[in-house]
Amino acid sequence: MLASMSSVRLTTTSYVVLGLVEMCQPATPYEIKRAAEATTSNFWTVAHTQLYGECSRLAREGLLDERQEQTGRRRKLYRLTAPGRAALDAWRAEPTSEGFELRDPGAVKLFFGAAPKPLAEAQLAIHQRQLDRYRQTAKADMTDGARLALECGIGHEREYVRYWTKLAEGG
Repeated sequence: MLASMSSVRLTTTSYVVLGLVEMCQPATPYEIKRAAEATTSNFWTVAHTQLYGECSRLAREGLLDERQEQTGRRRKLYRLTAPGRAALDAWRAEPTSEGFELRDPGAVKLFFGAAPKPLAEAQLAIHQRQLDRYRQTAKADMTDGARLALECGIGHEREYVRYWTKLAEGG
């Protein structure tokens, strides 16, 4: 039974799951997890246990259709329902009022007194690799939305590389 939309609590992670199901449907939780690893995990990480649980929760709320295979591995398959599509469309249409959420272990260590130079050298290598991966990904065909999100990631990584380079050089 579908709960009224006003009683369903949806988070950004909920919408990530709805969007990934839309991209992949029909999809098993494993396929959704793989799609997240290849796409949204670059800017919105979701633990696989959270993703699996969110699929089940959204199905209970009537936003996803959940079918279990009757033979073989008896995997669950998810599809977006009409209310799920409506929720996703409404979310996409509404400009976000939330700011950037930064979770940077390097910045936390700096804050608590880590030696800047060795930390900067390690962070610089991490961010340079990620920037290189993004630049490689940019060569592939993708939707306009995926390209715009990728450009955002490239901009962030360029700034991280600039910042950590400056610290590594003692600046």
